[in-house]
Amino acid sequence: MSLPQVCVCYLTRRSPSGELQVLLGRKKKGLGLGNIVGLGGKLEPGESAVQAMVREIEEESGLVVAASALTPLGLLTYLFPHREAWSQESSVFVCTEWSGTPRESDELNPVWFDVAALPVDDMWDDARHWLPGVLAGIPVRATFTFGPDLATVVDRL
Repeated sequence: MSLPQVCVCYLTRRSPSGELQVLLGRKKKGLGLGNIVGLGGKLEPGESAVQAMVREIEEESGLVVAASALTPLGLLTYLFPHREAWSQESSVFVCTEWSGTPRESDELNPVWFDVAALPVDDMWDDARHWLPGVLAGIPVRATFTFGPDLATVVDRL
């Protein structure tokens, strides 16, 4: 089974007081509407995950990232047996170098969050299982199956 390919990136920085922060935003439209998410989206035909990530970061936040600044940290498979069209495979990246200032887009309004206080209750249910590790530099490879409510993880491999 070939799943649609998507990508997500977590841009991180140190706050003036030294706290590690990550750039996230509340999704304004499409899959995940209302959830707080990382920057990312679908790969276009012929695009690599890295190429898509560079494009998506600029589209969603106005920030410019070099492909060489993206650090691949994993691959996540999302299965939605109760809505198969939502199933997908996501390449996960982190990034600490970019140019520009984050700005709101039609997709989301990027905001810096302290990593020590991630808003996991407002994110997709799987994020609590792997995002803190990825932000600490730990690679991830996992499969999450969502239940009939399309929001709750019911199985994790």
